[in-house]
Amino acid sequence: MSDPHSPHDPSVARADRAAEVSDPTSVDAALAGASAVDSAAGARVVAPEPPTEENRWRRALREIATGNAIISVLAVILALLVGAVMIAATDENVQAASGYFFARPGDTLVAIWQSVSGAYASFFQGAIYNFRRPEFATGIRPLTETLTFATPLIAAGLGVALAFRVGMFNIGGRGQMLVAAAAGGYVAFAFDLPWGLHTLVALVAGIAAGALWAGIAGLLKARTGAHEVIVTIMLNYVAFYLVYYLLRTPGLLQAPGSSNPTTPAMKETAVFPDLFGPAYNLHFGFVLSLAAVVLVWWILERSSLGFRFRAVGLNPNAARVAGINVKSMYVVAMLISGGLIGLAGVDQVLGTVTTGFSSGIDAGIGFDAITVALLGRSTPVGVLVAGILFGAFKAGGFAMQAANGVPIDIVLVVQSLIVLFIAAPPLVRAIFRLPAPGARASRSRAAKKKEAVK
Repeated sequence: MSDPHSPHDPSVARADRAAEVSDPTSVDAALAGASAVDSAAGARVVAPEPPTEENRWRRALREIATGNAIISVLAVILALLVGAVMIAATDENVQAASGYFFARPGDTLVAIWQSVSGAYASFFQGAIYNFRRPEFATGIRPLTETLTFATPLIAAGLGVALAFRVGMFNIGGRGQMLVAAAAGGYVAFAFDLPWGLHTLVALVAGIAAGALWAGIAGLLKARTGAHEVIVTIMLNYVAFYLVYYLLRTPGLLQAPGSSNPTTPAMKETAVFPDLFGPAYNLHFGFVLSLAAVVLVWWILERSSLGFRFRAVGLNPNAARVAGINVKSMYVVAMLISGGLIGLAGVDQVLGTVTTGFSSGIDAGIGFDAITVALLGRSTPVGVLVAGILFGAFKAGGFAMQAANGVPIDIVLVVQSLIVLFIAAPPLVRAIFRLPAPGARASRSRAAKKKEAVK
């Protein structure tokens, strides 16, 4: 007869095992280790089957369907669909045919198709390629116009995106572009320097002015905690009225002998060279914007400074505990952000508007850059693609208005809708029935819990 207090008693051993399995953590451990459990102990744990390896193509499709990039693409598609509805609703032929819709519904459908297809065909011909031109050199000119419009958008979008990655919202693009244009433009028309050197000095002056103007917001946030949104909004007004004053004052930025608030023309030694000759408007600024994309990618993804930027953007408190000087990161990030936006201002005065500029030289690019950064998910490559897309909106929008009479405001509505849909990813996923991020992982955890209960 066995001693009930002996550790070698089989009944005691079975009871001990039953007590261990009754603990949930023990169940998880048993599941994780796939250990066998004696059924005589009163507990039954079924070891889960080893997870089957997901097909790589299925995994790739799942990652695409749950990623952020697909949300941006679908946001553009939804905005274009809503734009098509607005184009049809504002078309006079559609309105006339809808008056007798129940008598001849086909006429209304044909009118809708003609208005929408004609508008988007004009958009394509105005932004990508004009098939009506007999030669390739003239047919490709719309694409160069798109890239010309995209040049400052890419540079400014990179500045806004970099600030986003550090957890800051730089909406002072207008002011930073204005002061950069004023500084770079002044060097371009007021000094006599050799070709090449003149362009370089004007470029550096504009970038430095934009960086210093944005650095004010970064310094105030670091020293006093002032929110960069409020500061940059106020600096926009300060920059506008400061530049406007300089444009109205003889001897400063105002052209000699003129009463209009405009500057003299930029000197030829300071103007960006054309990339494909005088027949096209695309200039060297586009190359600088591409170089800025590479630079920002290297800073964010390959440098220690970029690592600190991302750490501060994710959790400034944790970054501070890890030894990162958060305040200095705010200042440095705003300096780089303002410099990139300043590059956009220089692109305008040395490449696009070289005959003299006014206080409207920013052309709304400072605010459009926010949309570009959002659409590009604050990544350099995404900003590049989004900038080209919005450049196509600008170039194609004018073609739609000229060829089909489509109001240019519809293009602005489409751009606004893109921001709306990007800001509401669950809405886009619900419309297209996309799985939520982490849906497969949730199902796997649920399956494990179900198996543990058995």
